[in-house]
Amino acid sequence: MIENLISLISDIRFSFSSMRFLNAHKRVGLPALATVLVVTITACASTSKLTSIYLDPRTGNTVTSNITPILLYRDNSAYAAYARDYVQLGPIEVNRSGQFRYFLWVGVWSTVQDPDSTNQRGGFDTVTVFADGEPLNLQLSGWTPNAIGASKAVYLKPVASAADAYYEVTIDQIRLLAEAQSIRLLTTATPSKEYHLWSNQERARQELVAFLRAALL
Repeated sequence: MIENLISLISDIRFSFSSMRFLNAHKRVGLPALATVLVVTITACASTSKLTSIYLDPRTGNTVTSNITPILLYRDNSAYAAYARDYVQLGPIEVNRSGQFRYFLWVGVWSTVQDPDSTNQRGGFDTVTVFADGEPLNLQLSGWTPNAIGASKAVYLKPVASAADAYYEVTIDQIRLLAEAQSIRLLTTATPSKEYHLWSNQERARQELVAFLRAALL
């Protein structure tokens, strides 16, 4: 139910950016580019609901993300009987005039309601994400979209008290996440917090693979 709720409240936005193709025609020529366009348009028709692409009107950057992020959780029964803490993981591509940077969005929230989102941030300055046991050590880039070159939140918060963390990553690190059967996250808090993959992540996994394929075009 939680995954369906997140999918329903996700911000579905889709626009088309031609920057890659404008750069590509100089390298491969118009005939080859036409073939690429046909293949890409066909791919877009089948994956447009798996990714969100928009042109940021303030920064001029093209921002690509998934719609349904990966969901991880940890039991917080020490606080309340059925209390749980959650993190969501979502990839982001920022295209600035043909220069591509990649980030991992981590949404931090809990069933224990707290109106102050800063209380969710403890231990998230650095985190380690394990993809099938492979550690990905990530350093915080910032707590606001401005840190990645966006003027608004890329992923919709599931609750008002959620905190948005952004970490710069490589496309290879995104590939490791897309191919992983097991994903967990460990914070640097004392004591550290460990989050495990929520069950039934098929939709989110499909989107993550679609994001990777689009990024590698």
